[in-house]
Amino acid sequence: MNLLLDTHVALWAITDSPKLSKKAREMIESPKSTVWISAATVWEIAIKHSLGRGDMPVSSQDALRYFRESGYRFLPIEPEHAAAVEDLQPHHNDPFDRILVAQALVEPMRLITHDPMVVRYSDTIIEI
Repeated sequence: MNLLLDTHVALWAITDSPKLSKKAREMIESPKSTVWISAATVWEIAIKHSLGRGDMPVSSQDALRYFRESGYRFLPIEPEHAAAVEDLQPHHNDPFDRILVAQALVEPMRLITHDPMVVRYSDTIIEI
């Protein structure tokens, strides 16, 4: 199964945070799963970490290293992903979340998130 991780879920996974649910951890660690990190996630980490936000515990460079060490794959933002944002309902205003949803729907992948607003986009999105 192709899993795309929401930014916070990705950070929780690489920092071994207790916020990551048992269900999410099992899905991420399953040999049947291929875990993907969007370029948008790296971009979001870079922006928010540089602003000194406490919810971004690692720099984008450290996150990249941890993602690679964990065997995660990287998903670039394609023009089709960007265009798909236009068709999304206005459930969420965060551009990073909206591009992640669009990527998950276009590819298709299962997006794992902790955000109940993101889950509203599709029954293929997994809330942990």
